[in-house]
Amino acid sequence: MLDTDGTQLGIVPIKEAQRLADDKQLDLVNIAPTAKPPVCKIMDYSKYKFETEKKLKEARKKQKSFDLKELRLSPNIDTHDINVKLKKAVEFLKNGDKVKVTVRFRNWRELARTETAHAILKQFAEDISELGSVEKPAKLEGRNLTMFLAPNSQK
Repeated sequence: MLDTDGTQLGIVPIKEAQRLADDKQLDLVNIAPTAKPPVCKIMDYSKYKFETEKKLKEARKKQKSFDLKELRLSPNIDTHDINVKLKKAVEFLKNGDKVKVTVRFRNWRELARTETAHAILKQFAEDISELGSVEKPAKLEGRNLTMFLAPNSQK
């Protein structure tokens, strides 16, 4: 058994340990129930619980979270439309979000010529290389050709 300041009180019967905790108006908390003999500590449990929740909140604040934003293109897209999508991708990457660029093939004629879509995605990645890098290269999945971009680490 451990006291409030961490000093060991030795092996104490449960009733006596509970009486010691009640005398100090604190709680008897079982720290290691699987140990032989079980380890208990006299502490203010509500204060302990509050501090552990506070530490968890601080840890969550420090975590980096990101969103996945999607941009859809077509295989016969015009240069002005690509520039508009590039501006949006730049905005997303500056916010620290990942970007999924998708080229959707609507029919079998477009699907037969995937090399144009590969060229579009390659050019898109080159244009945005200052802010983001290719996380996953272009891959054909069904009727979609997808590529993932991640923001460059700015440290």
